[in-house]
Amino acid sequence: MLRAVPIEQSVSTPRDERVKTNNWVNSNTEPDLFFAAPPSSVEILDHRHNSKIEIKENQEFHLECRVRNAKPAAKIVWYRGNVEINIPNREDQVTDVPGKNGDKRITRYDTHSRISLKPTAEDDYAEYTCEARHEALSQDIPMRATVQLSVLYPPGLPYIEGYTEGETIRRGQTVELVCRSRGGNPPAQLIWYKNGEQIRMAYRTAGRVSENVYTFTADASDNKARYKCEASNVMSKSPLKAEIDMSVLFSPAHVTISGPTEARVGDPWMVAGRQVRDATSKTVVSPEGGWITTSNITAVVEPNRRSLVVICHGLNMQLTENVVSTHTINVLYPPSQPFIHGYTEGSHIPAGTIQKISCTSSGGNPLATITWYKNDKKIHSTVKSTDKSVTSEITILTNVTDNEARYRCEAANSATEIPLFETITMSVYFPPEHIKIRQDPVELKPNEVATLICDSSSSNPPAKLSWWREGIPVQGLVNTTKPGLHGGTVSSIEMKVNVSEQMNGIVYTCQANNEALQRSVHDSTTLQVLYKPVFDVNNEEAVTGIEGEPLIITLKAEGNPQNIAYTWTKDGLPITLASSASGVERIVSDGSVLNITKLSRHDAGTYTCEALNSQGSSVAQVNITVQSRRKTHPFLVPPTEIRWRTIRYRGRGDDFPEFAARTSVMYDKNGTSFLRISGVTREDLGAFQCIVGNGIGNVTTRDVMLIVKHKPEIDEKPAYLKFASDAGDTGKLVCRSQASPLARYTWARNGSPITANTTGKYYTTFRQISQLVSESTLYITHVTSADYGGYECVARNELGFSTISPRLEVTSAPDTPTLLTVLNVTHDSVTLGWTPGFDGGMRASYRIRYRRVDEDGYKYEDVMGNNMTTYVIKGLDINTQYVFSIMSSNKLGSSKFMPDLLSAKTASKAPPTYTSSSLDEKNLGNFPGFLIIIGTIVGVLLILMNVLLIGCCLHRRSKKRVAGGDVEAVIPDIEQKQDLPRIVIISVSVIGVILLFINIGLVAGCMLKRRAKRIREQNNQTSKSATIEMYAPSSYNDTVTGETLSSVSEKSETYSNEGSNNDYVDEGRKPTNNSYLMDHQPDYPGAYPVYEMQMPVQTGVNMAHKTHTLPHPHHHHHHPMHDQRPRARDDQSLGYHGGMSGN
Repeated sequence: MLRAVPIEQSVSTPRDERVKTNNWVNSNTEPDLFFAAPPSSVEILDHRHNSKIEIKENQEFHLECRVRNAKPAAKIVWYRGNVEINIPNREDQVTDVPGKNGDKRITRYDTHSRISLKPTAEDDYAEYTCEARHEALSQDIPMRATVQLSVLYPPGLPYIEGYTEGETIRRGQTVELVCRSRGGNPPAQLIWYKNGEQIRMAYRTAGRVSENVYTFTADASDNKARYKCEASNVMSKSPLKAEIDMSVLFSPAHVTISGPTEARVGDPWMVAGRQVRDATSKTVVSPEGGWITTSNITAVVEPNRRSLVVICHGLNMQLTENVVSTHTINVLYPPSQPFIHGYTEGSHIPAGTIQKISCTSSGGNPLATITWYKNDKKIHSTVKSTDKSVTSEITILTNVTDNEARYRCEAANSATEIPLFETITMSVYFPPEHIKIRQDPVELKPNEVATLICDSSSSNPPAKLSWWREGIPVQGLVNTTKPGLHGGTVSSIEMKVNVSEQMNGIVYTCQANNEALQRSVHDSTTLQVLYKPVFDVNNEEAVTGIEGEPLIITLKAEGNPQNIAYTWTKDGLPITLASSASGVERIVSDGSVLNITKLSRHDAGTYTCEALNSQGSSVAQVNITVQSRRKTHPFLVPPTEIRWRTIRYRGRGDDFPEFAARTSVMYDKNGTSFLRISGVTREDLGAFQCIVGNGIGNVTTRDVMLIVKHKPEIDEKPAYLKFASDAGDTGKLVCRSQASPLARYTWARNGSPITANTTGKYYTTFRQISQLVSESTLYITHVTSADYGGYECVARNELGFSTISPRLEVTSAPDTPTLLTVLNVTHDSVTLGWTPGFDGGMRASYRIRYRRVDEDGYKYEDVMGNNMTTYVIKGLDINTQYVFSIMSSNKLGSSKFMPDLLSAKTASKAPPTYTSSSLDEKNLGNFPGFLIIIGTIVGVLLILMNVLLIGCCLHRRSKKRVAGGDVEAVIPDIEQKQDLPRIVIISVSVIGVILLFINIGLVAGCMLKRRAKRIREQNNQTSKSATIEMYAPSSYNDTVTGETLSSVSEKSETYSNEGSNNDYVDEGRKPTNNSYLMDHQPDYPGAYPVYEMQMPVQTGVNMAHKTHTLPHPHHHHHHPMHDQRPRARDDQSLGYHGGMSGN
C-alpha cells in the first residue's frame, strides 16, 4: 500500500521571499522528511511576563531567555523598547530535546540566550523583550516575553520656587515655597528646615518628581531666616540641599503726629495744604436772589508729585458758617525705561537648566504694567510691585527652541502712548539628539572604495565627529558643517574604506561629541561585504590515505551570503550527495566534507570542490594518494615507543579522569603519532611534550604549545590597580592581559575615550611580552590635581573584551603586602613568599618579623634587593613552631605589619647531610675525591720522611758508639746536635698523623654523602606523583587495529620528579571554540600562572612535582608483544579512524 506524505518546503527567492510548496512523495522511498515545528513557549527565566525587575544603578545583572520545542532551532532577538539591540557579549546555546524513545525524527530544540546588562538611570522604566523568530511563526503575531526595569538611582538636585533670593516681601503677606526634585528611584523625600529646625516633612510625588509645598504668613521672625530643602532617597550617599535667605519688610507698630491743634482762619483757597493769596474772584447777581461769587487760581504742579489736593472755603463774613469743597487732581507720569536682569546677553546656557529672567521698571504714575513676549508671543510672568517700581519675572526650562529666541519686556501706563521695551536674545547650548550613518554604495563588494557618511542632528556649538573601528579610533575626513534647526549647526564627516573580503562584519562607530556640554551620541554600522566563497588557505592540497581505511577530507570556504552550496567532482563526474545516497556508495559528499568510507587504489587522483553563492563561485582541488598495505618484519629492531606528556596544564589537578576521557592518540604506519583532545577548553592551554624512544640510546623529545583562543584576561594584581606620581611629573599606568589573539587596548576616563599620541598630554605604548601576553602603558605628562583618579583600560580581541579601572594617586607610603605563604621548611629554616601590594609610586623594601609561638619578643629580617618576593629565614630552632608577618616601606613611610596568622613548624630532625642541586654544588661534589688523593700522597710522603729521619738518627748514634776513645767528650756535643732531629721528627710525625685523620674523615664523608644521595633518589622514586601516559604502538609488534588507539582507560604507573615541592592550582573551566598548536613553548610572565609553583610545605608531607603523561594503550614496563590482554576500546568514538586493520 502506498501513502503520500506532504512535505512543506521553503524556497529562497532573490528578494528573500519565502514560497511554500507541497510535494507528494511516495512513502516507500523513505525520504528525509522535514517538518517545521513552531516553538511552544518563550520565557525570560526567573521572571514572569511583564514583571518588573528592581536593580541598582550600574549593578551588573543577567537576563536569560529560553525558547522551547522548536524545529529547526528558533532564533532569539532582544529588544530594548521597540528597538532591536545587538549586545556583543550575549551567549547563545541550542540544546537537543529528543523525542520519545530517542527518536531523532521528532527531535526538538531549545534555544537559550543570555545577555549581561549594567543599567543606568536612563534604563529606568525601560522594557527588555525577548522575541522568538521562527519560520513557522507568523510575523504579524510575534512570540515575546517582556520585563520592565526599575533602576534605583539617586534624585536630582532640589530647587526652590516661590521666592527669589534678594526679593522683599511684606509682613502679613502669604508666602508659598515650593521645593521640587526631579529624577530618582524611588522618588526623593523632601524635608523643609527653617534655621536648621525641621518644619515640614509632608511631600507628594508624581512619576519621578517630588514636591514639598510650605505655605505660611510672613512676619518679623522670617526676616533674614534661612529656609533649606533637603532631598534624599535610599541611593543617596548624602542629602542634596537648596537654600534661600528671606527678606521681610514690616511697618512700625504705631505713629505719633505732633503739631498745633488750632489753625487761624485765613484765605478761602488752600492748595496742597498751603494758603493761596493771589486768587481772583468775581461776584454776579444770582437770578434766584443773592450773589454768585467765582474765584479762580492758577497752581503749578511741582515735580515728583503724584497728586494735587485743592480745598476751597466759602465764607460769609457776616455768619460763622464755613462751607468747604475738596478736589483731588492725579498727576500722570510715564515709567522709566525697563531693564532686564538675570541673564547677560552673550552668555551660554546648557539646555535643560532652569533660567529666571526679571524685568524692572521704576517710577511712573500709575506704576507700569509689564508684559513678556517670546518671539512676539505673549508668555506668562509673575509680577511683584513696590511703592516706586514693579518687577515681572519669567522662569524658563531651557530647551533647543530657546536658542536665538528673542525675549521682549514691555512697560506701559496711562501716560505712554507707545510702550517702552527692552529685548534680549538668548544663547542655549544643546547636544545633538541623534546621528545617522549612510554608506555609498548600499551593497559593498570587494575591490571597491566605499564612502561612509555620518550626519549629526543640530547642535550648539557644532558637534565634533569621529570614527571608531572595532573600538579603535580611526582618522576620517575633515568635519563639514551647515546651519541647522533652532540656530544650531549640522555636522557631517566622511571616511573612505577600501572594501575587501576581510572587511565583512567589521563594526564602524560614529561619535558626535558636544565638547562644551561633554555629551555625545553614537551610531554604529556593521559592514556587509558581499563576496564569493573563498577557500581557507590552510586547506590540505594533498592527502595520503591507506588502502582499505576510511578517509575524510574537509575543504571549508567562507563567503557572504553564507548560504554556500558545495559540489564535489572527480574527473568531471559529480560525487554522490550524502542526502541522496542509498547507503552502498563508498564515496559521498556532504557540503564541504568528502567522505570515503573505504579507500581503494582506484580512488587516487584529483578531486575538485566548487563552492557557490549568489556572488560567484570558487574552486579548490585536493590530490589523494593511496598507499597499499605492506607487511613488516617484527623484532628486527626494538619497537619505537611514542609518549605524550603535559608540561603545563591549569585544570589537570584532580580532574585527570575527565581530561583522560577527552584525549586519544591516533597514528599511522609511517610512525606518526597524533594527540587528539576533544572539547578543547580554555584550561587546556599549555605545553605538551612528545617523547620518542626505542630503548637504544636516549629518548628524543619535542615540546609543542597548545594555544586556545580566548578573550583577554586582564592581570588584576595589586601592582596593576594603583599607580602613583607627583604633580608635575609624568604618570604611568600599565594594563597587562593575556589573550589569543593578542588584545588591542583602549583607554578612557569618566566614560570618554582618551585620544593619545595626538596631543602633548597623553601617550600610549604597546609591548608584546610573549605569544599570549601583552601590555599597554599610558603616560600622562605634567600631572596636575585634575589628573588624579580613576581610568579605564579595555583589552579587546575578536572573542570579547575585559576591563580594569586602575587609579593614579599621589605618591605615598606603600600598602601592606598580601598573600604571605610558606614555600619550604627545613629543620633550621623557612622560605617565605608574598605578593607585593601598592608600592606608593617608589621602590619598596620589606621587613619580616617572626617569633616562636611560646614567646612574645619578635625578631626582624630586612629583605634587601629589588623586586624581592621570597626570602629564607635561617638559624631557626629544630622542631619549633613560629609565626610570621611582613610589612613594606619606602621613602615616604611604612605600611602596617600583616596580622600574625601565618605559622610554620621546622622539621623534627636534620637530614644526614646537606646537599644542593645547584650547579656550583654539583661541581664541588667532585672536590672531596681530589682532596683525598692529594691528602693521601702528602701523608704517605711525610710518613716516609719520618722513617728516613729516624733511620738516619739511629745510624748516626751507632757510629758514635763504635768510635770509642773520647766518648765522654763527645756525649755533650751529641746531645746538643740531637735536639734538631728530634724536633723535626716530632713535627713531621704530628703533621702526618693529622693528615692521616683528615684523610680518613674525608673518605668517611664522601661515603656518607653518596649513601645520602642514594637514599634521596630512592625517596624521590617512591614519592613521585602518578601520571597518565599515552604510548603509540610500534609498527613492528602487532597489527594496527582500532583497539590499539587511545586506550585512555589504562594508565601507567610512570612517575616523574623535578626535585621541587610543587602542585597545581585548579581553576574553573571556560569553553572556547578555537585552539592551535605552536612548535615551542614560550615563557609566560605576568598574567600567565606558573603551574609548577611551590606551595606551603607541611611537616611530614612529601609534595613532589607533578608532571602528567597522557594515557597509553599498555604499561611501559611490559613490552607490547608480551601483553596480550584485551585493551579498552575508548577509541571507538573516533568513528572516522576506526576500522583500521592489518594483515
